Amino acid sequence: MFILALTYVKPSEEADRHMEPHMAWVKEGYAKGWFIASGRKVPRTGGVVLAVGQHAEIEAYVAKDPFTVHGIAEYEITEVAITTTIEGLDILKG
Repeated sequence: MFILALTYVKPSEEADRHMEPHMAWVKEGYAKGWFIASGRKVPRTGGVVLAVGQHAEIEAYVAKDPFTVHGIAEYEITEVAITTTIEGLDILKG
């Protein structure tokens, strides 16, 4: 599993201008079966995506996020080897 933590490097007003294409990118990640949860950080300094898949695929996909392309946010990709979950979250185990 991967934790994709994005942090805005430009003002949130700039992020707002690119939010529609960014959200289309997020929806595509769900459609591909890679994204399993996502949301904004509180306070709003970026966001987090929980993802599954191959590291190279996820990394390449992050590079295509409009927030990355337009320099709105930077990503930190952390791979986690999940070993224990509550019932129903077995998809998180690698």
